[in-house]
Amino acid sequence: MTATESTGTGKDGRLRRGEEFEARIETLAYGGRGIARRDGYVVFIGGALPGDLVRAQISKSKKGYAEANTVEILEPSPDRLEETDIHQGEACPGAPWQAMEYGRQLEFKEEQIGDALSRIGHLEGFELDPIVPALEQWRYRNKVEYSFGEQDGEVVLGFHPRGRWDDILHIEDCRLSSEATNQARNEVLEWARKEGLSAYDPHDHRGVLRNLVVREGRRTGQVQTRLVTSVANFPKPPVDLHTVIDGPSGNTSGPTGVLGEEVLRERIFDLNIQLSHDAFFQTNTEMAEKLYGVAADYAGLTGSEKLFDLYCGVGTIGLSMAGQAGHVWGLEIVQDAIENAKRNAIANNIRNADFVAANARTGLRPLIEQAGKPDVITIDPPRAGLSAKIVRRVIECEAKRIVYISCNPTTLAPNAAQLVEAGYKLVRVRPVDMFPQTPHIECVAQFDLA
Repeated sequence: MTATESTGTGKDGRLRRGEEFEARIETLAYGGRGIARRDGYVVFIGGALPGDLVRAQISKSKKGYAEANTVEILEPSPDRLEETDIHQGEACPGAPWQAMEYGRQLEFKEEQIGDALSRIGHLEGFELDPIVPALEQWRYRNKVEYSFGEQDGEVVLGFHPRGRWDDILHIEDCRLSSEATNQARNEVLEWARKEGLSAYDPHDHRGVLRNLVVREGRRTGQVQTRLVTSVANFPKPPVDLHTVIDGPSGNTSGPTGVLGEEVLRERIFDLNIQLSHDAFFQTNTEMAEKLYGVAADYAGLTGSEKLFDLYCGVGTIGLSMAGQAGHVWGLEIVQDAIENAKRNAIANNIRNADFVAANARTGLRPLIEQAGKPDVITIDPPRAGLSAKIVRRVIECEAKRIVYISCNPTTLAPNAAQLVEAGYKLVRVRPVDMFPQTPHIECVAQFDLA
């Protein structure tokens, strides 16, 4: 059915929810969905690649745009790999770009970094360094979070399809995670079925099993499992950690008991790192080294600089640069992560690094009073980027150089514009592909005080 044949099309030309139409995909939007246009009306289509002719169904309709999902590929793009099709995404729902040749994935990611900085940040004159490709295109994730559900009276374990918080797509093997991680997942599922346990139902809030979080020390070979359940009595599970959620919360944070290994051990560069179960660590260990290597190159430390490491987590960035710095000060709001960072500094005999548990907005001024102003700042914020107030606090530090590690170019861009307006120059940016087969993009940006 084409858009012109549908009875759901409004008088204003908008496509209505549930309507099906045919479209040729022009390019990709940030986030990975295809872009098509109908009489100037933009539609973002999931499951489609540039050059595809698809039949799609509208899932959301707004005045200026619509969202849709691919129902059928009528004519595949020349860039679509022959051995894949739309339905193979069901085997690995976290890899929406698996039908795209890897070189093209890198091209789109590089283009989207430059586009965000120029279109959103209105920035120009910076150098866009070539993207760093991933070392492994599959089996690279060191953490996977599964969700339990029930199908035909049997417990299943997999992922939520896009936009379906109440449905589970059962999987046998997620190709983004390692064989060891998949084996651990299968062992817990087998135990759950043997014990006859039920999955938590988000509708009536009954049932026991909620999530399974599996983390892997890629360099140590350790696999750590954490089972998340409702309050209930059942036999001891074959996992390292057990988190109990009391109530309808959909997250995996709660009181956690230790049944096996309490910490995850990993090695990055020449550092031995220990991670508590709720501490942030880059999901691709091998590419984290590449990312931090770019950050160190951009920082340009000579051995005497005072380095502030904001959003430092367990200290991996600051500790990896401590050998080239005079002194490192890490700032992080999560107390457990700070305790990890302190232990990691001691374990690696690093004596020129201190870590403080504080919010970046309220903690920077006290840190300056304690340590003095920094020469260099590294920042690795969450996807939401920095608030305008935090950027102002960073500017008050008057650091000669700022190295910003971003996992979202659309939030990096306004932060970059604010820094440039305050007198910094965006010197260069380099994308690093941490997540092959997905549209997620990481990059490192260097700002120098003009």
